Amino acid sequence: MWVIAAAIITAAVTPTVLRYLVFWPYDQWQVDVEVYREAGVSVMTGRPIYAALTEAPQLLPFTYPPFAALLAVPLAWLPFGVVGWLWTVLQVLATTAIVWYAGWRLIHGFGSWAPIALAALTAPALWFTPVTDGIRFGQVNAFIVLLCLMDLRRPRPLWLRHIPRGVLIGLAMSIKLTPGVFVIHLLVTRRWREATTAIVTAVLATLGSWLVLPSASFEFWGGALQDPTRLGPNNGTSNQSLRGVIIRLLGESTLTSLFWLVVALAVGVAGFALARQRYLAHDSIGEVAVVGLLACLISPVSWIHHHHWIVVVVFAVLGAEPAQNRARAGFGALIAAFYTVSIPWWGNAWLTHPERPAWFGLLLQNFMVIQDLLVLLILWKVSHAPGELHDPPEGEDQANAAAEPLQGAQAHPAEQAAA
Repeated sequence: MWVIAAAIITAAVTPTVLRYLVFWPYDQWQVDVEVYREAGVSVMTGRPIYAALTEAPQLLPFTYPPFAALLAVPLAWLPFGVVGWLWTVLQVLATTAIVWYAGWRLIHGFGSWAPIALAALTAPALWFTPVTDGIRFGQVNAFIVLLCLMDLRRPRPLWLRHIPRGVLIGLAMSIKLTPGVFVIHLLVTRRWREATTAIVTAVLATLGSWLVLPSASFEFWGGALQDPTRLGPNNGTSNQSLRGVIIRLLGESTLTSLFWLVVALAVGVAGFALARQRYLAHDSIGEVAVVGLLACLISPVSWIHHHHWIVVVVFAVLGAEPAQNRARAGFGALIAAFYTVSIPWWGNAWLTHPERPAWFGLLLQNFMVIQDLLVLLILWKVSHAPGELHDPPEGEDQANAAAEPLQGAQAHPAEQAAA
């Protein structure tokens, strides 16, 4: 079963791999993982991390905290061509793990056919635009999503039972700042210990990086962090955040920045309220899905590949038994379809024709943000569906993870399999 599952996943990702790793122009090949690798080279050679650029024509700077540069050192030990292929394999494995852990209730309902169900559900996820863009660029988002999902998911996987909740979110924050929204969520839901653990983990990683890389740390926290232009043109089509939409529509000014803050605050308040509702309903998958979407919406810059969270979103919408709930199944299929096509780039192409109505092109160009907002509404709607299997209540997940086999016959089959 697992061999067949691996073959299905390999077949599904092959067209993307052929396009972006075999036939793609070399000067655009795996440009983001090249940035990571060059940061590792800078650490090893003493070169200034944030002043170094990748080779022309990209000339991309390193934009992550110094802790991420330290993690990139092993990449510097390998040839760049090997790194690109290895990173792709790891992204596919990470996405498969996201599907396994986000869709555990649905997948384990197939019993001994669970490996085939996993492969069948992973295959379309590998075609989502954020996922294919991640493979195209050699991005880190799959690993960020997996870390945050593992930290909040219930029941707790056995291999994580000795790691306090909050540690993985803290590590994700040390690599990339946007997972900090999960700390806000932990505070909103009054999980003080988990929030403290996440903050302490991130602080310790940051301080440890400061001891090893003092000049780079000073440069990042004292200057590079405040320069959003290092990330690229913020008004480009690929920036599918609320701020990106506002800049494209109204331009960049102090007034539009204030307007963005107001809009982001309103969306944040509503979103964190929905995430809190999902937490209180013991729906950890829905909880992660909502907060992940908020990270994309309220961040100043959210490239299309940052929306890797949509893999979790689909399973939060499908629930445990979508076959018994046509609304959930329909919404899940609709979301998957819309995130498989690159509607913003359709809008970008439309706007290159002055004779066409610009309003329609702008609508398409900003459509992923509209999709995100609509998905939040869908998550709110399906959260009121009756008869859904939710996570074990707070305090019981360790007991489920321990999984006394003799009591398994009395447990829900999905919970037994997950444990």
